Amino acid sequence: MATVRSLKIKTGTCKRILKELHSYEKEVEKEAAKTSDMKERGADPYDLKQQENVLAESRMMIPDCRKRLEAALSDLHAILAEMKESDQQGVEVKEAESTVAEVEALIQTNEA
Repeated sequence: MATVRSLKIKTGTCKRILKELHSYEKEVEKEAAKTSDMKERGADPYDLKQQENVLAESRMMIPDCRKRLEAALSDLHAILAEMKESDQQGVEVKEAESTVAEVEALIQTNEA
């Protein structure tokens, strides 16, 4: 049986992973800028290699984060459907629906 508590947990999970994804994307942008700056300045090859490794690690986190977000979204969809079936409503349901919309919009944007 779907409960408000479990709905809040699933919604929170989606929001947390979404925040994490945005954080990784910003980190990749920052590290990419730093890498290109180092290349332009003709930085030491060893330092440049280290920086490229940092950038690659940051990039590797994004697909993993997306997978976890999609799984969390799936869980949230399921519990939301259960709650709607039993005609439960409230602030938590509205918040879950808006989180679903936000995550779906992000996923569609990234697939385009």
